[in-house]
Amino acid sequence: MGQLSLVSLDHPEIAPLPVSPRLRSQLVYFMAAPNAPGAPPLGENEYWFDREEVTRWVMEGVFYLVSPLDTQNMTEVELTEEQDALLNWLETNHIQHVRVDE
Repeated sequence: MGQLSLVSLDHPEIAPLPVSPRLRSQLVYFMAAPNAPGAPPLGENEYWFDREEVTRWVMEGVFYLVSPLDTQNMTEVELTEEQDALLNWLETNHIQHVRVDE
């Protein structure tokens, strides 16, 4: 398996961000819903991130997960170093639309 990276589709001039297989599997935690306002149609291995949510996560240093066992409650999860690097890359470069490349 080659090195995974995120390629910005809305700012192709930005250098891709290398990501681990683990972070690649966690992108769904941060992606916006496909029907979110402003979200483009997504192709295979594409993700779209809401800019306001990304900024909030960077500022708070946490995100929230809904447990499949308890959908009424959310768990606060501290960002890992790699998750924080991803969110800072998105925020700093004003990136919302990415594709995972191998």
